[in-house]
Amino acid sequence: MHQLKASGKSPSPTGSFIAGMSWRDYAPLFLFAFLVKLFLIPSYRSTDFEVHRNWLAITHNLPSAKWYYENTSEWTLDYPPFFAWFEWILSHPAQLFDAKMLEIDNLQYASSGTVLFQRLSVMASEMVFFAGALRIVQHVRDRRHRLIFLGIIFWSPGLLFVDHIHFQYNGFLYGIQLFSISAMLQNQPIIGAILFATILNFKHIYLYQAPAYFIYLLRSYCFRADRFSFPNFLLLGAATIGVFTASFGPFIAHIPQIIARLFPFKRGLCHAYWAPNFWALYAFGDRVLIHVARIIGLSAGVETASLTRGLVGDTVFGFLPDIKPVHTLLLTVLSQVPTLWKLWSDPTPARFIDSLILCGFGSFLFGWHVHEKAILLVLIPLSLLVRKSPEYARIFYVLACTGYYSLFPLLFRPAETVIKTITLVAFALFGHHFLAMLHSVHGKSSSDFQVLPWERNYLQGLIPLFLYTELIHPVFLGPDKFQFLPLMLTSIYCSVGILYGWVILYQLGIS
Repeated sequence: MHQLKASGKSPSPTGSFIAGMSWRDYAPLFLFAFLVKLFLIPSYRSTDFEVHRNWLAITHNLPSAKWYYENTSEWTLDYPPFFAWFEWILSHPAQLFDAKMLEIDNLQYASSGTVLFQRLSVMASEMVFFAGALRIVQHVRDRRHRLIFLGIIFWSPGLLFVDHIHFQYNGFLYGIQLFSISAMLQNQPIIGAILFATILNFKHIYLYQAPAYFIYLLRSYCFRADRFSFPNFLLLGAATIGVFTASFGPFIAHIPQIIARLFPFKRGLCHAYWAPNFWALYAFGDRVLIHVARIIGLSAGVETASLTRGLVGDTVFGFLPDIKPVHTLLLTVLSQVPTLWKLWSDPTPARFIDSLILCGFGSFLFGWHVHEKAILLVLIPLSLLVRKSPEYARIFYVLACTGYYSLFPLLFRPAETVIKTITLVAFALFGHHFLAMLHSVHGKSSSDFQVLPWERNYLQGLIPLFLYTELIHPVFLGPDKFQFLPLMLTSIYCSVGILYGWVILYQLGIS
């Protein structure tokens, strides 16, 4: 069985990798991806494009004390301070492309220079992700397996959809996390903790995975030979607090305002497009009960449309109990307890990665106002385990196909329909082929990697779902009639596959 291995030695980020491979081996992987992303520069952009343009303008023109108060645009700054400083850094070269993009009141500005700069900035920052992937795969001895492993991690359709079409900056953050995970595998807990604290101060969604880091670091570093090491605890605490001090220290007088921006709990339980999680099935069940009640002459006391708008405080159920943030927190914690307990009992690097994935997964399934894009918190770390066993490779394949398909509603124009379809079909075909190669029986053409019959049938069910939501519904019913139906069908169908994947992963992760 292939394992991610830990050692007492710490190789350089690329040293031992390059010793086994030349630039000719892995450069094509990066260059091909780069050319594809160049081709996507003029593609669809979501409102997140304007969000980041506005943040460039805010950080460039205002003193830092005013960054988290500026509200000329509805897209106010609501990421932690490190990301604000990242935008401030980007704002300086942005002037060379089009200085008008840095005007705060120049809302919805999207000149060709602005588009080019913002797209290129995503590509440039994603080099951190590629470097992190190189760091992860450097221990793999077999050249062919190393290239396949690198491709599976780096060629993520999810990052292509979310970062390079929809528009966000996720790649470099996952790159930092890959370096953090690598540090954990190489027995460098302080470096791993510092890097994780760093990404927390770039994007607070990584709080979902914080329990796994906390338990692993506490148990493996602060307890030695079943004795608590107070010096290690102080060192770990000082390193972590140091990162947060560097981030929030300059904003010490404005922390309440920043917290209010970072955690807007007044939003509803479900986003406008239901993330494919437990609450999508819960909301769907309530809608079914409402319609059944109408058929038999009962009053539900709530409009079904109120479940779909994703507005502030707008999630009210007709028959099932209303859900509050505290309920989602309780379910999330309960979903994480078994894997955290197993991690405490067996604090190994392999167990840490399992727990990291399951903590993020539990938060995705049961969290408050979860976005569909958060599935990447599961899929990116899970891609690191495709060599661990055929079972992990199989469930990664099922979850990846389902999770990436669940992102389709983000890209709704006809031109992007072609792009996303080709991308996912290519991933499904080539991904299956290369995962089978990773687990091929030595000296034989057969492989231990096999998708189970019911999993194959489920994935094939994505085809009629696609035909209806992307072709039949818009052509025969139009975009305005039963507008939420395609979104709901996508969410519900993908929820089933994702919940199935969670159950299987839990069985693997705590076995």
